[in-house]
Amino acid sequence: MTTRAARLDEQLQRMRAAHAEDPMPSWPVRAARLRTLRTMLSEQRGAFASAISADFGQRPVEETDLLELFPSLSGIRHALRHGRRWMRPRKRLAGLAFLPARTELCPQPLGVVGIIVPWNYPLYLAIGPLVDALIAGNRVMLKMSEFTPRFSTLLAEQVAHYFQPDEVAIITGGVEVAEAFSALPFDHLLFTGSTAVGHHVMRAAAANLTPVTLELGGKSPAIIGPGARFEQAVERTVFGKMVNAGQTCIAPDYVLLPRARVNEFIGVACAVMARMYPGLARDAQYASIISDRQYQRLTGLRDDAVAAGAREHPLDDTPADPARRLLPPLLLTGVTDAMEVMREEIFGPLLPLVPYDSFEEAIAYVAARPHPLALYVFDEDSQRVDALLARTQAGGVTVNDTLFHIAQHGLPFGGVGPSGMGSYHGEAGFQRFSHMKSIFRQSRFTAVGLLNPPYGARFRGILDLLLKRG
Repeated sequence: MTTRAARLDEQLQRMRAAHAEDPMPSWPVRAARLRTLRTMLSEQRGAFASAISADFGQRPVEETDLLELFPSLSGIRHALRHGRRWMRPRKRLAGLAFLPARTELCPQPLGVVGIIVPWNYPLYLAIGPLVDALIAGNRVMLKMSEFTPRFSTLLAEQVAHYFQPDEVAIITGGVEVAEAFSALPFDHLLFTGSTAVGHHVMRAAAANLTPVTLELGGKSPAIIGPGARFEQAVERTVFGKMVNAGQTCIAPDYVLLPRARVNEFIGVACAVMARMYPGLARDAQYASIISDRQYQRLTGLRDDAVAAGAREHPLDDTPADPARRLLPPLLLTGVTDAMEVMREEIFGPLLPLVPYDSFEEAIAYVAARPHPLALYVFDEDSQRVDALLARTQAGGVTVNDTLFHIAQHGLPFGGVGPSGMGSYHGEAGFQRFSHMKSIFRQSRFTAVGLLNPPYGARFRGILDLLLKRG
């Protein structure tokens, strides 16, 4: 075992020991941890946003506040409002044959939870699952991304200031640290990131039989139906794609739209872009691409598609700037399934347009492909929307908008199939990081002794009666 791996294991064991001393934290203890977390976020708001912007090269403070700080704080508020109720044992009815016995489900903390945080929303995708794990009564270790070193270092410093080291611990470092972290015998491990890395995380966790929640991604479609309010559909799709320069796991990855409206989409999208991001070359409200590697990957997807016959439709005449990692948004038409841009998740400001001749064709197109993390549909006809929802699978859906299903604390968030495994947020997150212990309480007065051996005529008569009742 390497020195760093040994340190990680020591940290885990310290948290295990602390959990053993208080395996069922009271409501005041859990609530105090969440209030401490809220205080940290409020007091360090500006510093966190500045660190994230520096890691990206440029990312607007407004996007960090809207897309990371707001859902983090509202998640804490939701947990404080409902957490005491979530903790209560849930009464259940015993089977008729076992009455007057009683049964219940008792939520119990798992112990020590590991969370692997991606680089694209490093604040929210750390705090969101952390809130759920803390309200469930767990201790938590978080492995931050090496691609956001300034924010990761700052968060580690602040968590160490606000929390005890056996409550919450932030781990920083590169690939080797991440590999050692995912191999630790956590009581649960949550990973958010790419499908490729998800395979490695799941293999490492399997060695310890560590249960995992995987939040991956995939190609999330936006479907504009024939009954959509078209200009609004274009605006909301552009919004969902352009925030964080498309570096969002639930961003629209491609658009399915009526063939006759492709050119109209391009025109409206250009107008929307000019309205939202005027003067893109100087606009501090448009995010940079996180790294040179990601920038080159995106330009490679674009160049591969164009070389194979796709057509470019820039939404802004600002030239790309590799030095600043500024990549202006671009629509692509004439795309095919053979192009890499239609085979892998884009995770950037490139948006292919895929025309259809009938809504049935659009449904079949989505249903024939791997299940996405998110699905967006724009149409005022509820029957068309319901037909699409019934015949397709996705981790989550927003109707007549984009992105906002992730911010609903009453809805579980997670993928399905290749886009993920398991879900969390709100009560679903509390349950994800709890063991719902089944308890059967036998009554003082019971007839179960009648089923004891030796098995005679009386036993057979009772058994026949039980079998008939099912």
